[in-house]
Amino acid sequence: MESIKINKLFDLTRSIASELFKDVQYPFEVLPKISSFIIQLGNSLSDSEFKKTGENIWVSKSATIAETASITGPCIIDAEAEVRHCAFIRGNAIIGKGAVVGNSTELKNVVLFDKVQVPHYNYVGDSVLGYKAHMGAGSITSNVKSDKTLVAVKCGYEKIETGLKKFGAILGDEVEVGCGSVLNPGTIIGKKSQIYPLSSVRGVVAENSIYKRAGEIVTKY
Repeated sequence: MESIKINKLFDLTRSIASELFKDVQYPFEVLPKISSFIIQLGNSLSDSEFKKTGENIWVSKSATIAETASITGPCIIDAEAEVRHCAFIRGNAIIGKGAVVGNSTELKNVVLFDKVQVPHYNYVGDSVLGYKAHMGAGSITSNVKSDKTLVAVKCGYEKIETGLKKFGAILGDEVEVGCGSVLNPGTIIGKKSQIYPLSSVRGVVAENSIYKRAGEIVTKY
């Protein structure tokens, strides 16, 4: 599945976590490595640019953090990011430059590339969101299957076993997810694609697509 390899989904220059993606082919392979990577990277960050605010929590001095936000490490919040009122960061989170984590949004075991926006009532768990990806209000990643079996990525008749029990979604650069949508376990959305509001998405959506509903996906012109 060439279309879901890292080089097809992301501009790695747009993340402080670029080294995390070296030596792997598929983005879901980094999910078990996020925690240890944050600790290693955090301990190398410049004291002139980042402040250590708690156990394994590094926050850029130019980031804006609401007093009501809850942040558990390991976590890195990069320059000019904004963490708003009552955001809940449960740990193992990398928040990119200029990213927005909004009111009542919950993050767990995620990489948000630079300029990502999850601004209103989102849940993002065990997922990677590429540069400028945006999730509309109330849209979420579902990261565990109802039968609790391991997550596989499916594209047509092809299937990749991930070996992961928890795996939400991968959003390529500049993906737009409409309000109230659910991205089911193992969803991968290619660069610059759009998801209609109130969608239930699973499997692979090709880059430059408009997802209207299951079975109705058109190419953007």
